[in-house]
Amino acid sequence: MRKICRTILDAIGDTPMVRINCITRAIPATVLAKVETFNPGNSIKDRMAVRMIEDAERAGLLAPGGTIIEGTSGNTGMGLAIAAVVKGYRCIFTTTDKQSREKIDALKAFGAEVIVCPTNVDPEDPRSYYSVSSRLEREIPNAWKANQYDNLSNTAAHYEQTAPEIWEQTGGAITHLVAGVGTGGTISGVGRYLKERKASVQVWGIDTYGSVFKKYKETGIFDKNEIYPYVTEGIGEDFLPKNVDFSVIDHFEKVTDKDAAAMTRRIAREEGIFAGNSAGSAMAGLLQLEDRLSSGDVVVVIFHDHGSRYLGKMFNDDWMRQKGFLEKSGLTARDLVAAGMSGELCSIEEQEPVANALRVMAEHDFSQLSITRGGRLVGSLNEAHLYAQLLGDPSVKTWPIDAIMQPAFPFADISTPVDLLSTMITPENPAVLVRDFKTDKTFIITRSDMMRVL
Repeated sequence: MRKICRTILDAIGDTPMVRINCITRAIPATVLAKVETFNPGNSIKDRMAVRMIEDAERAGLLAPGGTIIEGTSGNTGMGLAIAAVVKGYRCIFTTTDKQSREKIDALKAFGAEVIVCPTNVDPEDPRSYYSVSSRLEREIPNAWKANQYDNLSNTAAHYEQTAPEIWEQTGGAITHLVAGVGTGGTISGVGRYLKERKASVQVWGIDTYGSVFKKYKETGIFDKNEIYPYVTEGIGEDFLPKNVDFSVIDHFEKVTDKDAAAMTRRIAREEGIFAGNSAGSAMAGLLQLEDRLSSGDVVVVIFHDHGSRYLGKMFNDDWMRQKGFLEKSGLTARDLVAAGMSGELCSIEEQEPVANALRVMAEHDFSQLSITRGGRLVGSLNEAHLYAQLLGDPSVKTWPIDAIMQPAFPFADISTPVDLLSTMITPENPAVLVRDFKTDKTFIITRSDMMRVL
């Protein structure tokens, strides 16, 4: 029986382990979920948030009445905000415009200030949520940036607290750890502890398409071509956080946005556990790896956060339809690709002159073109916009493309129904990019393609 907690911070940890029964019926192993939604902030991030603050206090980096700054997708911010209320600190958080509205509103409920920044920019870009948080730390007196990605107190919290709980709850029988990888603190801290006690434990990290982790682990190459927009929250990155210990992680498995979203819903409907998007990714990844498991295995899957953070997304039918994540019969983007009605994506780098874009579009009879930065899709150019720019000033031809480029085309999974694709093509978005994650190819479907079908 729990003691009476001195403050809400004493209620962090000792979360339950729950057997997964329905979703894993075809898997011979025992599958257990470490349900971190029982923490006060409804996520595993409470653990490392308090540890980072207390280590900063001990080191003299955070003084009474100070301001905590952090770039966060929401859960770390929640943990920091709760601790700040108890300890008397001010909080300012930067986040990205892909995060759910619920996460942002939850941070504000604890008195935090939240600044929303664009997702589709490099970490070094002054507009990114990393850069803005660093600037605020420099500008605000008595400010301290938690820096969850590179602050090794993150890993230490899970090594010293989360991991011993898992070891004790499984009686040391655990054979596999499965967890989404974002900052890397959870999987690195827990994984290192478990391997020190049982070297045979396999640590599987769940990655997403659009993230660099898997390829970097397998090749040692940081490939910017791996980076493109994705909607899965809480996992994957376009840089290498110091908390990701690749030596601890035995294998990375990528999961599509669609499969992660669908599994997030299944966990609630089939297991009665209201968990978030990264739990859906982790369970979907586990099913993709089921042929590696046997009857004697004990698998622990980390369920990082609570489903209430995703009510406007994965648990919203309209959002799921808009993204093409709900199964629907009829013609799909895959059918268009197979019939040769859409072509593989052709792109051009943003620093090339506009004249080069004109040449490519003329040679291939393209009405629009995707624009890249170091191989990463960052913008687009369509002929109507280009024509208007040239009429206004013919010297535009000598300018770099990024001076006149438009926002990047939206992404859709290759299984998206045609009728949903048609709603994604608008005057502002004359094309949609279709990603076949299994073959690692991207195709472009234009307004004229859709007109031929419809």
